[in-house]
Parts: sequence; structure tokens; C-alpha cells
Amino acid sequence: MIFYFSGTGNSRYAALLLAERLGERRVVDMAHALLHKEMSYRLEEDEPVGWVFPIHSWGVPPIVLAFIRHVRLTLYPDNYHYMMCTCGDDIGLAHKIWRKAIVEHDREPDATFSVQMPNNYTLLPGFDVDSKEVEAQKLAAAPSRIDSIARKIKARWRGDDVETGSWAWGKTKVVYPLYRRWGMSPKPFHTTEECNTCGRCSRECPMENISIGADNYPVWGERCAMCLRCYHICPRHAVAYGNATEHKGQYVCPRR
Repeated sequence: MIFYFSGTGNSRYAALLLAERLGERRVVDMAHALLHKEMSYRLEEDEPVGWVFPIHSWGVPPIVLAFIRHVRLTLYPDNYHYMMCTCGDDIGLAHKIWRKAIVEHDREPDATFSVQMPNNYTLLPGFDVDSKEVEAQKLAAAPSRIDSIARKIKARWRGDDVETGSWAWGKTKVVYPLYRRWGMSPKPFHTTEECNTCGRCSRECPMENISIGADNYPVWGERCAMCLRCYHICPRHAVAYGNATEHKGQYVCPRR
């Protein structure tokens, strides 16, 4: 079984490709499961359990931690738990956050992996999507990386096969908590005059957090995962976050 969370499609693509390589039939969208209270799963004996998600500010997305807290798994002693996260460059110590969350809920974390995918974070100065050249390079390298991870999972390898990057402790222990406290408010989201009221942002929000107001323009609620899907999928580039996204690019994983 594979549980995944994805905003712009990187982690969904990685989860589905990994499932194909492993012959895994059950792939569950964590956001959908949380919203619709589909929180009980029975595992088969020796069935591996995968947790696939993007890195948010060198940490684990809070929605993933919430899912880990609330999901009810009927396990066997030999079920193998692994994490595969997608990241633009590196993950800091996010794998340690995942390991701690798994242990706190009476499960045994076995292995962690990271896969570089194109950047999509645009809400701070200096952060933007990758150039088309870098994007193409990362997408071209991803399948072989996922093949390597699949082989290790089949072998029930244990350990950490992740890119922590430089200043990993500071990124995860300092920047990530600041992000969770100050960087997750949906209040700055708004539309520009380019909005044509197509409603796509509302239809595709994984948290069902965007409603359509009386004037047919989107309204953001408080249940935001900060995945930035609304910003990146807008066909008119009309979704903005304060002025932080001015002159920034868009990215949606082209592989489905």
C-alpha cells in the first residue's frame, strides 16, 4: 500500500511510478482520505507501507503528519514502512521528523528515500520554479532514481538514502518551525484582474478549501495545506499570494 500527498503532481507521479515498479495495487491520496474520513486500512502479511509526499520548507507537510496521527492500520509484525519524499534540492532532516511520527504511533520506520523533482515553491524572495532546462533534467533523472528505490524496497533495505543538503539542522530545526507558525496562512491568496472565474482552482484544491463567492470569484478558507496547486494550475496565472508571487513562474508535473 502507498499513501501519498501531492500538490502540483510531483509526488503523485512518483507514487504511481513506484507503485508500478512494485506491482502495488493500492495507492491512496491522503488528502482525499482525510476529508472523506476513509481512515481504516487492513494490510496483507508482509505488505510494505509507503508514505510519499513533497518536502515543505525542509520538513514534513502538516497534512501528512495529521494523516499519520489519525489513520488506523491493521498491521502484521513484518510490515515494512518506508518514506519516499520529493524535493527540489534537499530535504534537511525531514526524514527524522517522519521517523519520529511513525514511532509515536507504534510503527517501525524502516527506510527513507528522497527524489529530486522540479521546484514549485514561490512564496519567498529567491524562491521560484526551475528553468525549463533544469526541470527537464530532473524529470529525466527521476525514473531511474525511483527504479533504484524500488529495488531497495523489494530487498527490504533499511536505512536512510536521502539528500540532506548543507545546513540541514538549521533548515529543519529553525526554518521549518518558522514556516509552520508564520508561513502557512491562506489569507494572502487572492486573484488578479486576469481571473476569468473559471473555477479551476476551486475544483482542483486537494483540501476542498476554495469556495466560489457570490461574485463567482474564489474565496480561500482556513483548511489550506500550502501545496500551491491553485497558484500553479491557474490557466491565466491569476492566483497570487500577496505580492510574493509577482514575476514568478508556474509548474505542474507534466507526467501523470
